[in-house]
Amino acid sequence: MTSAHSDLPPVTVRVPGKLNLELLVGPLRADGFHALSTVYQAVSVHDDVTVAPADEWGVSVYGDHAEGVPLDEDNLALRAARLVAGLAGDPGPVHISIRKGIPVAGGMAGGSADAAATLVACDHLWDLGMSREGLERVGAELGSDVPFLISGGTAMGSGRGELLAPVLARGSYHWVFALGPGGLSTPSVYAECDRLRGSSPVPDPVPNAELMSALRSGDPHILAPHLVNDLQDAAVSLMPRLGDVLEAGMEYGALAGLVSGSGPTVAFLVEEVEAGIDLAVALTASGVVTDVRRATGPVHGAHLIPAPVD
Repeated sequence: MTSAHSDLPPVTVRVPGKLNLELLVGPLRADGFHALSTVYQAVSVHDDVTVAPADEWGVSVYGDHAEGVPLDEDNLALRAARLVAGLAGDPGPVHISIRKGIPVAGGMAGGSADAAATLVACDHLWDLGMSREGLERVGAELGSDVPFLISGGTAMGSGRGELLAPVLARGSYHWVFALGPGGLSTPSVYAECDRLRGSSPVPDPVPNAELMSALRSGDPHILAPHLVNDLQDAAVSLMPRLGDVLEAGMEYGALAGLVSGSGPTVAFLVEEVEAGIDLAVALTASGVVTDVRRATGPVHGAHLIPAPVD
């Protein structure tokens, strides 16, 4: 039987990657997740996700970072589409096309971003009229970072990262992302964090008031000293070259550097556009990284754009 929705035009949603300006990792919870306190910032490294009615469920991926993205039921975007379809009364299968600009397994939540974009796209495709809060609740079922990437901007996350509160942030910040070969498994990085900490009790994480004050200032020099990631030592332990990347970035003029999320992407805060260009050139010329991306933040979360023309 032909779906009543089969003639609907495709919907394309652009979604940013994220950076954790602060990632504080608390004790392991009963559900197997760690208690977190984090401050997210959405940055202008994007994926474009197009959802279209199809005869069968499927996903295709292309772009600079397509390699390594699952094309089966492990794909988070496909799981997102199926979840919304269930809520919509089974309007029929869709095909999801993903243009990857966000690194895979790079600590910038590329898979979660695609899931967030798919939720927004399916909501529009099937004219469900879901609220932003409703989309975020559905997103939390898929992953801790998904709700944030629906809204974007700058926000504080608690619980396992899915409970959001807005953060007042002024200005725009300039980032240089150092990318490299290979990825890091998020569970492996958390396990290494636990191993490095040993048996000592871990306190519940508490947001840093100085970071919040720095974000209100809009001054990258004030923000720089307060960037922190409790997973950084674990990421460097599993991939020692990240220590060399961090050292090189600071040597070449970054205001601050930290591993993005669970890594291995390294984020450097710079003063302005020209400083970002200089740092990107220096890092590439040095050979310490294979690829760099310049970006700004905060930016909007998942949002509709005109469908790409082939």
